[in-house]
Amino acid sequence: MTYTTTAKAVRGGLLAAAALLAACAVPAGATGNGSVDWLYLTVARSDTRSYDLRATLLLCDPPRGGHARAAEACAELDAAGGDLRALPPRDSFCPMVHAPVTAHARGQWHGRPVDYTETFPNSCVMAARTGAVFALDG
Repeated sequence: MTYTTTAKAVRGGLLAAAALLAACAVPAGATGNGSVDWLYLTVARSDTRSYDLRATLLLCDPPRGGHARAAEACAELDAAGGDLRALPPRDSFCPMVHAPVTAHARGQWHGRPVDYTETFPNSCVMAARTGAVFALDG
């Protein structure tokens, strides 16, 4: 049990380091304002029996990185001015199943720091509230 938790923590740390290296490797004027739009996104699903952590780096302008729906996610973020809480909710019917999912984003959007964390009752509610941004499963 400790090995699995430690391995996941190490993997998360390595992904964060890779995200910073990738963000620094992009030319400084890539967005036209001297900054790079990037978010390191994680989605953690947990219950009493297991823990699942997914993470990716989202780079925008142009959309790239390990995010499966980068172009759509960047467009949604751009429309919301980079404010994850301002993403328009989608019309959706979600089951009332308690399966908590925590979404976290950290990075930079148009020169402003971004640090967002929210726990949703389940992945359906998360998808309805955050659109393609936290769609890390493809």
